[in-house]
Amino acid sequence: MSWWHRLTGGNSGRDGSSRAPNYLNEAIELEARGDYANALTSYRLALRERPDDPKVLQNIAIAFSKTGQPEEAIRHYRRALEIEPSLAGAHYGLAFLLLKRQDTAGCAAHLEAFLRTSRRDAESAAFIAHAERTLQSLTGEAPGPDDLPGSGERGWMPEGDDDGWSGAVDAGPAGPGPGR
Repeated sequence: MSWWHRLTGGNSGRDGSSRAPNYLNEAIELEARGDYANALTSYRLALRERPDDPKVLQNIAIAFSKTGQPEEAIRHYRRALEIEPSLAGAHYGLAFLLLKRQDTAGCAAHLEAFLRTSRRDAESAAFIAHAERTLQSLTGEAPGPDDLPGSGERGWMPEGDDDGWSGAVDAGPAGPGPGR
């Protein structure tokens, strides 16, 4: 770092260290710390830069879910799916928002799409199992999600999760947790 950069906290224009902010990464970090208001601001800035990026749309939908804004979350999940219909995480998140609305047909359709498009790996296994159980309960083949052992108010979510996805968000396809 140059003397000028250290002194001013800025860029002297000579050291090449100037970088545009990465609003998506910033939003992910803020969300991980529980600062949802500022995370949503950063997600909106990321969305302004990349309005047709399904991963940005999916992440902003998750943040809206966490802040109790289901209509905004649904809108962003649907937009993400318009762009990338095979986005498994968007199908999963949207399915459970629709279930909360008691739209069981919509929920079932998105759970089926999630099961068709999700990765089959260790990270996804709990989400896949949960989606399968929920789908079975919707078709009458198994007890409902609230009837499952260990369920309760958060019965529709895998353990330790508040929106169906947890952990840091990676903008690439191999991110932690399926679809995020």
